[in-house]
Amino acid sequence: MNDVLLSIENLRVNYAKSSTEEDIWAVDDVSFILQPGERMGLVGESGCGKSTLGRAGMRLLPQSTRIEGKVMFQGRSVFDMTAEQLRKFRGEAVALIFQDPMTRLDPLMTIGNHCLETLKAHSPELSNKQAKEKAIATLQKVNIPPERWSQYPHEFSGGMRQRVAIALALLLSPKLIVADEPTTSLDVTVSAQILQELTRLCAEENMGLLLISHDLAMVAEYCDRIGVMYQGKMVETGLSKEVFQNPQHEYTRSLLQAALHIQTFSDSENADTVYSEVSTSLNENSSNVTPLLAIKELKQHYTIEPNFIERIFKGQGQTIKAVDGINLELYSREILGLVGESGCGKSTLSRTILQLIRPTDGKVEFLGKELTGLSRQQVRSERRQMQMIFQDPHACLNPTMTVGQNISDPLIIHNLADTGTAKEQVLWMLDKVGLNPSEMYYQRYPSDLSGGQQQRVAIARALITRPKLVICDEPVSMLDASVQSQVLDLMLELKEEFELTYLFITHDLWLARFLCDRIAVMNDGKIVELGATQEIFSNPQHPYTKTLLAAAPLLARA
Repeated sequence: MNDVLLSIENLRVNYAKSSTEEDIWAVDDVSFILQPGERMGLVGESGCGKSTLGRAGMRLLPQSTRIEGKVMFQGRSVFDMTAEQLRKFRGEAVALIFQDPMTRLDPLMTIGNHCLETLKAHSPELSNKQAKEKAIATLQKVNIPPERWSQYPHEFSGGMRQRVAIALALLLSPKLIVADEPTTSLDVTVSAQILQELTRLCAEENMGLLLISHDLAMVAEYCDRIGVMYQGKMVETGLSKEVFQNPQHEYTRSLLQAALHIQTFSDSENADTVYSEVSTSLNENSSNVTPLLAIKELKQHYTIEPNFIERIFKGQGQTIKAVDGINLELYSREILGLVGESGCGKSTLSRTILQLIRPTDGKVEFLGKELTGLSRQQVRSERRQMQMIFQDPHACLNPTMTVGQNISDPLIIHNLADTGTAKEQVLWMLDKVGLNPSEMYYQRYPSDLSGGQQQRVAIARALITRPKLVICDEPVSMLDASVQSQVLDLMLELKEEFELTYLFITHDLWLARFLCDRIAVMNDGKIVELGATQEIFSNPQHPYTKTLLAAAPLLARA
């Protein structure tokens, strides 16, 4: 038993606040062990208890939480540790990487100060120079360049913030890393680099890894063992290869089926049904088709303001070309995928299209109207026809408003309905996105819903104004495989019914292949390759596209 790194025995966790909830266990009688140097993946749908299990093992749950069972780390009981022992345990012995990096990052501190604070708290013997050198080396492992040292979290993309959070976890060389969806917002190349680095550390430093994820292909590729959780219980464990090749539990089989539905879709005999009639006609006679959206030489440049010392020695600040001279056309009723690494400018491009941020240069034409010269009020009026589905539904759902109020809000803003007639439209839309009975969901709050249900509400909110164009910014990246498949199928159904056009932003190439008619590959603010989906996958031309495809984990070959 002394060789065991982490041992969890009969763990039960209950968040009950009243006696009527006592029998509802978020984690229910879970046991497993993790050896030094071993990599274990934990998979399951949202709400099954994966994250609760990880936090329980580090004593990060609220004090009111009822916990039973044992958690032993190298033979010591975690539940018996003093406050000082816990402080050293978290960080030096075990590090946790959260799914949302902003739960780890202070918006008032620079990235450099985050690193220095962590190192100084646990290694006070280090000089400032030594601490900075170690921090910069660790940041470079996750592709954060030294010149970003003095920037704040809000100046980074979501994916780059996650890289910083991962670097902070690696700073103290812990014996165990609990990674809770660590690469959800990262592109395949950076995700592969980070997981390869974690795999190397596990081997060289004898470090353990508990990888909590909904990405089955990633778990299959990087983990020795897998545990499948369902409704708080561990329903199946075993070697990853054996579990994926011969799943025993019905729920495991359903997860695999959902993931393979997406990854093998374009190889099926029905793959051509994804391609819209309009997209097909483009190949025959593109000169006669007017684009719904036309982007011409669009640029979005930012200047990093130098500090006092940098101003003396380097002069002007550094210019970041987030969007750098992009030309792109999007046609009615097609789905155009925009793929590329985190920080390449995908989300900046989408926000510039919507005029949420004004471009440095270039034009955006929508339905024949040039948007960059319009007033703020005129742009707001045009947005009725252009809506956005965000990666995190919390970005568009007000937690103090009911689901019904959240969805009806755009109708009121654009004077499309009054309070009375809006409810009828909202109930109809809730039915369309599969939230039945609609009257019950109408009265609920976002916090009462699962992640998949919240994303369905976000889709309903985006479609309630009957837009022509919907920009989808990583809309399913935070969902597990089964819910992800359901939401994607829903988006395809709604596209046909409402005659929608999608700009689908993603770092998941298999999602892009499943859903999109054409794909644009973006790198360093530029479109480096554009073409039909099948052509991009079967015959990529640009070296960066080839790198993306090579890095994408494929469940079928795992």
